[in-house]
Amino acid sequence: MKKLMTGFIAIALVSALMLVIIDRLNAAQGYSGADTLTVYNWGDYIDMELIDRFEEETGITVIYETFDSNESMMTKVQQGGTTYDIAVPSEYMIEKMKEEDLLVELDHEKLPNLKYIDERFLDLAFDEGNKYSVPYFWGTVGILYNPEMLPGKTFTSWDDLWDPELKNEILLIDGAREVMGMGLNSLGYSLNDTDPEHLQEALEKLQTLTPNVKAIVGDENKLLMANNEAAVALAWSGDARDIMWENEALDYVVPEEGSNLWFDNMVIPKTSDNIEGAHQFINFMLDPEIAAINTEYVSYSTPNQAALDYLPEEMVEDERFYPSSELTERLEVYENLGQEMLGLYNELFLTFKMH
Repeated sequence: MKKLMTGFIAIALVSALMLVIIDRLNAAQGYSGADTLTVYNWGDYIDMELIDRFEEETGITVIYETFDSNESMMTKVQQGGTTYDIAVPSEYMIEKMKEEDLLVELDHEKLPNLKYIDERFLDLAFDEGNKYSVPYFWGTVGILYNPEMLPGKTFTSWDDLWDPELKNEILLIDGAREVMGMGLNSLGYSLNDTDPEHLQEALEKLQTLTPNVKAIVGDENKLLMANNEAAVALAWSGDARDIMWENEALDYVVPEEGSNLWFDNMVIPKTSDNIEGAHQFINFMLDPEIAAINTEYVSYSTPNQAALDYLPEEMVEDERFYPSSELTERLEVYENLGQEMLGLYNELFLTFKMH
């Protein structure tokens, strides 16, 4: 009997240990619950000390995972193998996720800090009424350049990139929407244009830029521009600010014809197993003080109007990164053009890369 009891106790201990191990494995794989929150974000896109602060204030354990593209993020959410509670897609991907019924409708009563967001960045076409998303960061696409390498050269228009003096000096983003959009804007067309003739015209103009293009790159542009290995780059404003901290000689401008106004927003995917905790996290990140701390770390532009009071004046008064309303009115948000049209954009961009 004693041996039998000992056996029962051993089995119980092993079972308890196995439950702990399974629970931890589940947590590591993103299986959320009332005391756990799985956040899916772009790399290096949050001050991790704020994660610690959120955990301390709420008692919720945060599992933090990163992605490198909107498409890879959406694929992972669609697969449903991981119970993501928060994701941070860009505006056009929010439209696609809505179409695929992948998002939870937000309860605005649980997001009182939403009142701090600048009205310019609310109720936009990709999510009217902010039913599914709230702004996290925003920015522009423009021209980053080195005045010391280009004495007397200024950039006010996209057409300035076609200057023969810039031969083999320009770095382009490896993105169809950004490069085709630049071509379209330079011709006075919308960067959401779907007219095949306009797109072909943009391609033909871009092909004449080829002698000036040093490379089409991803994150490498940061190192190349910081080290003066290229004089000009097509860049997202947040990346531009980062590079400018590394190399103070650089400057950034949004061309007068207009450009892209982009947003990354927080959403709750339907994979969420902790919708209450997800609302707590979003509201926490919308707190003006928290948003300011995060902005100083990430360096992208915050949509949180009240957070500006907590930021250094030289940051918020820099119109290169907090442009005037007059300029933002000339900027366009990427629209979800549909799979067929996006395929055409990608095909034309590939043709340009191979030119």
